[in-house]
Amino acid sequence: MFRRSQPFWFFAKRMLRRRRLVTGTIIFSILSAGGLAAGLMAIGPVLELMLGIRSENLQSLARGWLTAQEWTRSIISDPAAATAWIPSDRLQGVALLMGGLCILSIFGGIANYLHQSCSLTLSAVTVAEIRLIAFQHAIRLPLGPMLRRGPAEIVSRISRDTAEIERGFTALTSKVLAQLTKGIAAFAVAVYFDWRLTIAAIVVAPILVAVLRRVGKRIRRSTSQALKQQEDILRVSHESLSGLRGIKTATAEATAFRRFARASRALLNAELTARSARALSGPLVEVLAIFVIVGLVLIAANEIINGRMSIERFILSLAALGVAGGNLRPLTGLLNDIQSSSAPAERLQEIFAIPVEGRREQDLPALPRHSKSIQFEGIRFRYEGAERDALRDINLTVKHGEFVALVGPNGCGKTTLASLLCRLFDPTDGSVLLDRTDIRAGNLQSLRRQVGVVAQESTFIRGTIRENVMFGADDIDAVAVDRALELSHAKAFIAQLPKGIESELGEGGSGLSGGQKQRLAIARALLRDPSILVLDEATSQIDAESEAQIAQAIEGFCAGRTVIAIAHRLSTVRRADRIIVMDEGRILDIGTHSELLQRCTLYERLAMSGAIL
Repeated sequence: MFRRSQPFWFFAKRMLRRRRLVTGTIIFSILSAGGLAAGLMAIGPVLELMLGIRSENLQSLARGWLTAQEWTRSIISDPAAATAWIPSDRLQGVALLMGGLCILSIFGGIANYLHQSCSLTLSAVTVAEIRLIAFQHAIRLPLGPMLRRGPAEIVSRISRDTAEIERGFTALTSKVLAQLTKGIAAFAVAVYFDWRLTIAAIVVAPILVAVLRRVGKRIRRSTSQALKQQEDILRVSHESLSGLRGIKTATAEATAFRRFARASRALLNAELTARSARALSGPLVEVLAIFVIVGLVLIAANEIINGRMSIERFILSLAALGVAGGNLRPLTGLLNDIQSSSAPAERLQEIFAIPVEGRREQDLPALPRHSKSIQFEGIRFRYEGAERDALRDINLTVKHGEFVALVGPNGCGKTTLASLLCRLFDPTDGSVLLDRTDIRAGNLQSLRRQVGVVAQESTFIRGTIRENVMFGADDIDAVAVDRALELSHAKAFIAQLPKGIESELGEGGSGLSGGQKQRLAIARALLRDPSILVLDEATSQIDAESEAQIAQAIEGFCAGRTVIAIAHRLSTVRRADRIIVMDEGRILDIGTHSELLQRCTLYERLAMSGAIL
């Protein structure tokens, strides 16, 4: 599906889907080039009239031309009558031709404007579509590749790399096409005036292509390195600014600055290398152009001296070739832009090459609403690139409606186990069964719609409280939202805000306390009406009073639902029907609070040390 050898052209093909814009871009480019060619053709008679090479006026030149052309004889029977309106005075003839050139210039300008408008719109619309598809693909990627690459890298590829691709699209549609059609039109005029000089000029084309190809490879390599360094500086700055509180408390400002400075120097070096590669193509083409002109002058001098070429034909041919060269010369820089866009296109293509989760399961049947049990059978799980298993020998059955608490030291696998239930990851070995059905045998979305998750660090967007609570559940009515806020005990603090539920939240829910954000996260989970509720350290940031209120709400809400709590608070643990003690990726013991205090040394140590508050 993906041709890695031509990543830029893979994305460029998407422009062909907009046939009207593509057609308009090509037609108006050709019309603009046609106006240029007509103007160059008109220079011939002007030059002859101004130099007085023959004692003829514009009228006689036009009559002679009509008489000499075989195809006009069947259309115009009397050339003299057809050219009677043309002035016989030389100066008036020149003025008439100049007026015609002005009209052609206006026509060409309009065509050029329409070409630019169509081409720029085509590039912008196509890149907007690619950016949208890239983001849609990114949010559907499995969690593993996302964690491995990091959000900064993904964001860089979606935003920065698509902007670089747009530069290539613009160069291709707006500039390359215009310059190429005008250059070809000027070459055609040069062939009409004297084909021998034109052929001599074309001989150097293979040399030029070879030079540009070599320079293009260097540009692609250097641009790819520069993009990697841009990605690195984005990652370093994101890490520092998002963790600014920790940097200040650790007085690590100098360390953060040094990391950023190193990344900045690496980026500067990479960009200078890329720009020097781009700058090389222009001088090389200019040197080749000088050699071509010298060769053409020598050829023309020989022909003129021997009487095989007229001076005006040489001047006109050289002028047409000059116009062609003037239009084709910028192609080197424009082709550099396209070459520079190949590296970001390849990087973006790498993201598209990662299969999205759930694609194979789209046609699988929906899992029925959970009503019996959740079973973890022979589970072993290892994160990609890790040296040891995060989970091993996990065998656990949770009955429908049961409240179980997962406890254990940090890194023992509690959150990983809960993640397997949501299929954020699939087990390396073993199976997770929902009502005796392997969750991989059903539609992924039907599984996740049954699971409500409240994490310690929940996702909050820049928007109103209502938008944050309804995040992912846009079809819910206001009554359900109000009920969820009431159950989570969030209505009290929302009522104290100036705009209530329509109050704006900053990035990451800034402006709210940890406990308030937790209550909104719980309201969001309740709004989904899940059959399974996962509380991932959900009450660790809530004060005792708020916790008691939320506990009552959750206790009422959890009737008839299965609850898996990753708990740090003793009050939460005591409410559980069973407590699962985990250590080093294994289940160490299962029981009630009193049972585990008597027989489980690790649990007793956690309780006594305050790890379970």
